[in-house]
Amino acid sequence: MSEDQTHSEKMKALQAEQKKKTSEARDPGRGLVLVHTGNGKGKSSSAFGVIARALGWGHKVGIVQFIKGKWITGERQFFAKLSDQVDWHTMGEGFTWDTQDKTRDIAAAEAAFQRACDMMTSGDYDLIVLDEINIALRYDYLDVQAVLNGLKARSDRTSVILTGRDAKPELCEYADLVSEMTEVKHPFKVGIKAQRGIDF
Repeated sequence: MSEDQTHSEKMKALQAEQKKKTSEARDPGRGLVLVHTGNGKGKSSSAFGVIARALGWGHKVGIVQFIKGKWITGERQFFAKLSDQVDWHTMGEGFTWDTQDKTRDIAAAEAAFQRACDMMTSGDYDLIVLDEINIALRYDYLDVQAVLNGLKARSDRTSVILTGRDAKPELCEYADLVSEMTEVKHPFKVGIKAQRGIDF
């Protein structure tokens, strides 16, 4: 058997195996929970990519940002143009090292999470992104059990993406998908500042 024939047979076997797995997969009858975590960049960016995919299917999307405050970002400016399809709520008062006030941070996180719970239970959304909620959990601005309870109470229609480094093990256990971004190289470490259109 030639190398081309061997390769062809191997690919046919892989395709058959993939088709079998696909045919055996089931629809869960509910939205999924996805966690984007890790020390590398791309957690929120990946979530915004999923938003673009959902919008392509005409889905209704909600975004609640927990930490990023009033920083102007390209994604916010873009999705503001789609306000009939995307509800965007920025609830944090800035990054934690800006506020220096834990009581105020906790109040802002709790208000953001209440808004998120209202959205998740409403049945109005196909996808909700809780951007940087893992940071709020890391600093104990939110209780992980309260977040799990909120996710469990969501409408069957609604999928949720939770972003931010240091995702709690309990969230990872509950989620349907957990992706961890790993930093291999970062331009900031050699003195390159954040770039508009790439980093924000």
